[in-house]
Amino acid sequence: MVMEATRRMGFSANPLSLTVPDSVLESLLQDSGYHDLLDHRISAVSPMSPSSSSSATEAKPPTALSAQLVAVFSLLTINPFLKLSADDFSGDTPTWTTSFFGDSDFYSFPSSSHEARNRVHENVKRFARNYVTLFILFFTYELFEMPLALLGFVTSYAFWELFKFCVDRWESNRHPLIRKILIRVALCATVSFLSFLNVQIAVFYALAISYAVVILHGGFRNLSLSEKQS
Repeated sequence: MVMEATRRMGFSANPLSLTVPDSVLESLLQDSGYHDLLDHRISAVSPMSPSSSSSATEAKPPTALSAQLVAVFSLLTINPFLKLSADDFSGDTPTWTTSFFGDSDFYSFPSSSHEARNRVHENVKRFARNYVTLFILFFTYELFEMPLALLGFVTSYAFWELFKFCVDRWESNRHPLIRKILIRVALCATVSFLSFLNVQIAVFYALAISYAVVILHGGFRNLSLSEKQS
């Protein structure tokens, strides 16, 4: 009877209590701009997240090193431009020394793949203008390494400026069909000319290096310190 009375006196769950799922809470923190709290929360929760197993025996919990390695390799599967929008390019460019690069305290290994994904998405939105500037620098460097490609790129730019001047002077707006045909022919000729001079190789190298910079910088850069410096 004592056990029965104790069971009856036990507190029941409050029906008015509110339970917020983890995904909803993270979205609220992200939309509200609390990236530092989000970064710390993901770091604290991810090692404690349970893993489902079909076997009856319990597996040993992964070490911190193995979890970090899994998080680093997960960077290869992330689409860094998933949450990027046109508004991210409209603001001011963050400073290179204090905001973009920073010092060694600004970087750390992500503790989980979820944290790595969140870091990449938020850092790409914050440093979008910096990444575009780096791509232009890499592309310019590759062009200078390929003199023929550089000459072809400059020649194509001069050709299009001359083409635009001639089209405007001839008042081709009165004949939209002829204008469209001329633009298509000039575009095909430009693409063929640039491909012949291997300009696409410079574009490929610049894109590959820029993508690696985005993934590594975005994945290892702490959100909390980025938020304080921005």
